Amino acid sequence: MSDEATAEIGVRAGFAPGRGFYCRGRFGVLGEAPVAVVQAVQGFLGPGLVTAGWLAGQPVMPAQDAAARYARAVRAWGRAHISADVDVEHFNDLAQRLIDAADPDALPLFAGWRAQPYPGDDPVGTAMQRVHVLREHRGACHLAAVRRCGLSARAAMVLNLGVEQAARYGWSDPQPVDAALLPRLQRAERITDEMQTPLYARLTGRQRTEFARLVEALTAPGRAGRVAGPAHDRVPADTTWPRFRSVYRRWWSE
Repeated sequence: MSDEATAEIGVRAGFAPGRGFYCRGRFGVLGEAPVAVVQAVQGFLGPGLVTAGWLAGQPVMPAQDAAARYARAVRAWGRAHISADVDVEHFNDLAQRLIDAADPDALPLFAGWRAQPYPGDDPVGTAMQRVHVLREHRGACHLAAVRRCGLSARAAMVLNLGVEQAARYGWSDPQPVDAALLPRLQRAERITDEMQTPLYARLTGRQRTEFARLVEALTAPGRAGRVAGPAHDRVPADTTWPRFRSVYRRWWSE
């Protein structure tokens, strides 16, 4: 999200420094939606950040073009950071099985990113784009779970990241949240994992083990890409997403 090289791609495309490229690019898959709709769909970023970014990006290029440009930036990040010894072909095969099998109902941002095309000559870059698509699936599930547990997106961000980081993510003057609400956030995390479980159950135990190690290798440059593991180390479907969560978040925060 805050990677300088990604921001520079946006500047070269005509976006002013700031969040214009990020907002117009990431949310451009929604089409020319009113900013209130964009805010409701994405949830976790503050309305000030989203409004300013979305509106700043509108004069630069149409929403779908911005989304395509952002997908190119995601792929460029992958080419710059993914170790050469990672088996991206195997990852792409497993990830696409998950993406194809996912139910997009009530997950519009995921559905929009799933519809974005992949180039046929960039397996490393498309591996990172698939990580992004799966991350949008998890993010949309988590937003639904947070609301189901009676938390606002603002409260969830403060509970999860603290007041200072919530402000960094666009929430104006966020206030501390009663710690008594923390069990609701923990419940939302469990519900999110439960929502992910049927999807990862589409893979066999061995495939889940391989996929978990491939995700780790993809987002930790320099680590070996070997993924074959002993049978006893195979990952159950109901623990697959928790193993991936910190890996996705590490990439997303850069």
